[in-house]
Amino acid sequence: MISAQADKPRSGRPRKAAQLHVRVDLPLLGIVLTLLAIGLMMLFSASWDFSWKIGKPISYIFLRQLVWLALGLVTAGVLAFLDYHWVRKFAIPILAGTMAALIAVLFVNEVRHGAARTLSSGSVQPSELAKLMIILYLAVWLSTKQERLHSISLGLVPMGVLLGAIGALIFLQPDLSATITIFILGGMMFFLAGGESRQIFIVVAVAVIAGWLVVWVNPTGSSRMATYIPGLYDPLNASYHVQRALGAFVNGGWLGTGINNGTVKLTALPLPHSDSIFAVIGEELGVWGATLMVVLYSALLWRALTVARSAPDDLGRLLASGLGFWLVMEAFFNMSGILGLLPFAGNALPFVSAGGSSLLVSLAAVGILLNISRLSVEKREAEWRSLGEIVNLRRWDRRRRVSRTRRTRTSDR
Repeated sequence: MISAQADKPRSGRPRKAAQLHVRVDLPLLGIVLTLLAIGLMMLFSASWDFSWKIGKPISYIFLRQLVWLALGLVTAGVLAFLDYHWVRKFAIPILAGTMAALIAVLFVNEVRHGAARTLSSGSVQPSELAKLMIILYLAVWLSTKQERLHSISLGLVPMGVLLGAIGALIFLQPDLSATITIFILGGMMFFLAGGESRQIFIVVAVAVIAGWLVVWVNPTGSSRMATYIPGLYDPLNASYHVQRALGAFVNGGWLGTGINNGTVKLTALPLPHSDSIFAVIGEELGVWGATLMVVLYSALLWRALTVARSAPDDLGRLLASGLGFWLVMEAFFNMSGILGLLPFAGNALPFVSAGGSSLLVSLAAVGILLNISRLSVEKREAEWRSLGEIVNLRRWDRRRRVSRTRRTRTSDR
């Protein structure tokens, strides 16, 4: 008869048949929620006057951002529980749909702020989707073509053609900052996939030369470069935008003027709710508040690279590292441009700047990161369970005794 105590270990403690593990990356989730909270708080402060000036209620831009935030959170939640390997099946349809949307922008021709970049009365900006799409598609393509990366004709040239086609469609809008971002993302993904140093050098050299020519040929780019270089030597020679942004930081000092107490956003700061929102943060939260933003984005990159390091496969590794670098690169370009450290490019500040398309794709990226992290945890748990079963089997084998044949007295006789 099997004893009822057989299921208990010798120590007398009850055996833990199952343990509850938190499979959500709590540090990553906490960082993103903190950025969203700061973003909503600063967005309302920076947008109410702009909303009033365009003849809308003071909460107009803020409420629109809330709608996109709700949609983005639902998207992130779905992607967090949807196995990221779906990207393999839908990479080509997503690529085709994005390129169709970029072409549609040129035909619809909704001109806003001197450029045609949007659809649906300014609500949808396909160039933002293109940034996410290029990471998804290249992650799939590069993870399955590892053996072809060393071939220029089979690896580097096809990727260059793809990037050139998408970059050209975005450049025609024109959107110079998004075009440059697309090429940087392509080179970065090629580097992360393990491309040869010789090919990476070629990519960097061609990108620098082409980028320099494009910037100087494009009227917007040439005007920004004309004010950027003198501004490095003397802030008074910087562009009007950078001068007003630096004035906001000077006015805020170390501790800031307090939320909604900033004045530069009301008088001279261009687009305080979108491109210039980091200047509003510098004025109202001070240098320490701006430093907190830098720390949060640095922590976001740390978590993304941590997820990439523990990813179950090459696809997960490329997705996690590419998405993390992209989000932080957008923030770096925005903050550096506001401070005059880089030419002003007009990149949005992820999770903070007003813009439904930017917020939606940023939260979609977070959802994919959370999914990769969750599947990594599940894989480790499966490995530990398998290891535990092997260990238990070995212990059980040690307890067995080899039966011996015993001679009976009758047989001895």
